[in-house]
Amino acid sequence: MAGSAPFRTPISAYAFDVFDSRYIKTFHEVVRTGSYTAAARALGYTQPAVSQQMKALERDVGTPLFTRVGRGLRLTEAGEALTRHSGTILDSLSAAQQQIDAIARLRSGRVRVCAFPSAGATILPEAMARMAAQHPGIRVELVESEPPESLRMVARGECDITLAFSYPGLRVDVPEELDEFRLLEDPLTVLLPTGHPLARRRAVQLTDLTHERWIAGCARCNANFLHACAEAGFSPDIACTTDDNLVMQSLVAAGVGIAMVPALVLSFLCHDKVTGRIVEPHTRRQVYAYVLRDHLRIPATALMLDELVAVAESKVGC
Repeated sequence: MAGSAPFRTPISAYAFDVFDSRYIKTFHEVVRTGSYTAAARALGYTQPAVSQQMKALERDVGTPLFTRVGRGLRLTEAGEALTRHSGTILDSLSAAQQQIDAIARLRSGRVRVCAFPSAGATILPEAMARMAAQHPGIRVELVESEPPESLRMVARGECDITLAFSYPGLRVDVPEELDEFRLLEDPLTVLLPTGHPLARRRAVQLTDLTHERWIAGCARCNANFLHACAEAGFSPDIACTTDDNLVMQSLVAAGVGIAMVPALVLSFLCHDKVTGRIVEPHTRRQVYAYVLRDHLRIPATALMLDELVAVAESKVGC
């Protein structure tokens, strides 16, 4: 192809909104081969089809890309500018297509899971291990938060899946754009020092604990605890408060007080001087997964949700 005037004007100076990638590919081939006819032959098109595509591309960019010189073509300044970028554009499109294909076929991708501590210590690790074994190219990231903030995070798109809990009569507001998936029911247990007289029982009536001193937990757990005590007809004597399960169990073991925790906690952490007993009447928290409705169409997110559900089925109270 004949030479052109020196390149001066950047391609961004021309008025266009969107390139059609097919036209860019055809343009690139016209420049490479030097004619519409040769480009048509290389691409398997007809010569008129190539000509029509180049006219359409010129309309898109708002200026001519070629001029006729005898029987050949000469690039205009705009055509020269596009030539400098067309290879990069095509390479980027090819790379994007390969990456999208890998994500769609679960060869790569990322899933961000937001979890509260006891779910992060029990349900999530096994689900992550299953994902890694089946799809090692998918990266699962952990974000730690509790409801209601964790629900707001998934609604804002700051994570893909959130694991959250609620107690009877203390449901959190769920944004309408989220889909809810029940994972399990988690019964509440009372933590007693191993030498406590009630530790010999299989289950403990809450009314038997009215005169005990208590270690209170996180804000939402504490709200449920106070509600349960009120239902049983007493106001608990709270010695201290901590949202650290290890600290709580150590305080119970030392005899500072007793505590009420979900059974899920005891599946990963149980002090050797503490005994857990089911509380009666039975109180259970509900554990759910929440996902933005549109994100269920993303293969890696949908698969991770399946793994979380499968793992949860093997846990307590399901």
